[in-house]
Amino acid sequence: MSKALTAGQRRNYRTRNKIRRVNIDRVGVRETRPRLSIFRSGKQMYAQVIDDIKGVTLAAASTVEPELKEKLKSGANAEAAGEVGKLVAARAKKAGVEKVVFDRGRFLYHGRVKALAEGAREGGLKF
Repeated sequence: MSKALTAGQRRNYRTRNKIRRVNIDRVGVRETRPRLSIFRSGKQMYAQVIDDIKGVTLAAASTVEPELKEKLKSGANAEAAGEVGKLVAARAKKAGVEKVVFDRGRFLYHGRVKALAEGAREGGLKF
């Protein structure tokens, strides 16, 4: 028995599959870029840089990590999201990634999602 997808799941699949399709169609033709995928919960913020061709995570950061938890007052505000963006950008650059595709998933580009993207740009990622 199959369950129907929720509206959030449909939005998630729609945006992520478009990004994956672009990367997979361009293999061998142009450079492929890993995607900067984010997840925003009510209390935390998560980001990871994923290479879809190899199926591996190249870099990740979240507000749950001890080094960020000490600095932040809350994990659920724009300031925390900006710090996560800067941290994931630093780790991605260490892994040799400079250009990514921003994957916002089902979340609107507004508030914490926008703050994370701007933090990643400040950290040196290009998208």
